[in-house]
Amino acid sequence: MYVCVSYEADKTVELEEVVNVCGGDQSLLTLAGELLNAGVSFLVFSFLDVLDVVLCLVYKLIDYFIEAEWKPCYCCSSYAGGMVAGGGSSFLLSVNRGPKVVRLCSAKLQLEDVSDTLYSRPSRVSEFSRKAAVAVAANTSMSVKSPAPPAASFAVSANVIEMLRGKIDGRRHRRPKPIPLWSDCDCKVCNSWSSSSSSGGESRLYVHTDGPGDGRRGTTSTDVLFIHGFISSSTFWTETVFQEFTEETRSRHRLFAVDLLGFGRSPKPADSLYTLREHIDMIEKSVLQVHDIKSFHIVAHSLGCIIALALAVRHPEAVKSLTLLSPPYFPVPRGEEPTQFVMRQVAPRRVWPAIAFGASMACWYEHVSRTICLLICKNHRIWDFLFKFFTRNRIRTFMIEVFMCHTHNAAWHTLHNVICASAEKMESYLETVREKLSCDVRVFHGDGDELLPVECSYDLAAKVPRARVKVFQKKDHVTILVGQQRAFARELEQIWRDND
Repeated sequence: MYVCVSYEADKTVELEEVVNVCGGDQSLLTLAGELLNAGVSFLVFSFLDVLDVVLCLVYKLIDYFIEAEWKPCYCCSSYAGGMVAGGGSSFLLSVNRGPKVVRLCSAKLQLEDVSDTLYSRPSRVSEFSRKAAVAVAANTSMSVKSPAPPAASFAVSANVIEMLRGKIDGRRHRRPKPIPLWSDCDCKVCNSWSSSSSSGGESRLYVHTDGPGDGRRGTTSTDVLFIHGFISSSTFWTETVFQEFTEETRSRHRLFAVDLLGFGRSPKPADSLYTLREHIDMIEKSVLQVHDIKSFHIVAHSLGCIIALALAVRHPEAVKSLTLLSPPYFPVPRGEEPTQFVMRQVAPRRVWPAIAFGASMACWYEHVSRTICLLICKNHRIWDFLFKFFTRNRIRTFMIEVFMCHTHNAAWHTLHNVICASAEKMESYLETVREKLSCDVRVFHGDGDELLPVECSYDLAAKVPRARVKVFQKKDHVTILVGQQRAFARELEQIWRDND
């Protein structure tokens, strides 16, 4: 783009030359920055590869010392299909693609797409060695062959086997694992659910309700379900847009904001695999059934958009509108392994931007991410105190609860088994929304989102042409809502008025 400050032709030409030179310098700086980022990233993540192996051993020793048994991890060698003995019985792992079915006598426990990214994450060192070997082979006319996988086999981590045994034994003997684990927070906020569970009550999600009669159905009320994103909680909604809704909206709508399984005040079972099916089943049991909801609007953010789409597909006639904020949709190119492709998009193993660095550590390194949870989540009360002390209590600290009230087990499995494992399902979900649902679809995204680029929303709209995309300028993954909650509340109220 040229900016002319003079009408004289020669001065205009001079200005264009200056702009061209500046543009060239800027492109060189951009290239240098990318190369520096790539080089530093290789060194940092190579170090993290080694550190994760060391931490694996450290946690095994500590777990054994404190819990009298070590927690199985996904560093363990994988098991290749067949029969697995467990507690005097056996169960079969399906060798077909799609849902993995586990059978125990007449009972059937279904694992909904346990993501292979849990136990198949090539390290930077091994990946670099493989590429180097290929390059050397190409220059020396040598051939490098990868070992062919055994026919009709299904590889699954020993950790999955152990968790299945735990779930089956727990159902059979009713002996739940200790709650919380030594590395998890034991405060009342994180474990408010455990008292009802220990007294024999059925475990349900924490649901914040608002509206007519404190959530009871009114004669003219309609229902709205709010689903938060990854490492978040219902507070993401209740401390922002909920406080900006008008009295008319509160009188006409029952508002339900859930803490997803493993987050906030909801249950955090140590033996759960936190699959998409488990999240959907808990929402149905804790919200739709308890509150007798027949039709509803859905508002979801980030990872919650995947759960929202799955819920809409399961209840196509009940959904009045779908409002998706920063949906994580990545069309998978032909020939790519879907789960691995999505993992590389969400967690690109780059030190910059910072949010991508955080996502990469959370996604690629099981024991490094457990260490982060140990330092941050287990001590969130200390962080909350320090934040209030240094800001003299002038800033609301709800974001502490949003980002820190979860367990490593919940975050690790949800990240892989919802975001990565849904890579193949997203296409069918969007096709169902396009062909079989008639509800209004609105998509909002920030153009400054460095975690999930705005192209995710444009690609989603290409799959569902009636979806309307609105892009907020200079907003990122969080500030798309936080900081402009009043404007967003007006957006939501208009959507509900148009579709009630």
